[in-house]
Amino acid sequence: MSVEVLDGATILGFVEDEAAFDSSINDLFAQLDTNHDGLLSYSEMLKELQSLRVFETHFGVDVKTDPDELNRVYGSLFVQFDRDSNGAVDLEEFKAETKRMMLAMANGLGFLPVQMVLEEGSFLKKAVERELSKVGF
Repeated sequence: MSVEVLDGATILGFVEDEAAFDSSINDLFAQLDTNHDGLLSYSEMLKELQSLRVFETHFGVDVKTDPDELNRVYGSLFVQFDRDSNGAVDLEEFKAETKRMMLAMANGLGFLPVQMVLEEGSFLKKAVERELSKVGF
């Protein structure tokens, strides 16, 4: 983890850089597709969602979360990705929904810089690294 400064323009630039964004999407998709069938099942995506621990912590402190509520939230997130409702997420669905989420984050952040703690290898960290490489860091 590292503390980084970013804004909506940093995220927007990363998403609009098709080569960088597509490469990151392809890498993560391949990593999540543990059975290498070209599709992400609910269980494959669930492992990633659970590893993020977004709903199990509050400002880094573990909180008790109702397992039924977690299952509903994870299920609804999967449905967001599974646009054709066939029970699996293909690469294009994964890319489209990830792009939509990244653009929503960019819009929410706006153009005032904020400090965030970012996981190594995350899309936001990659966006910051891309931005830094443009200015010679």
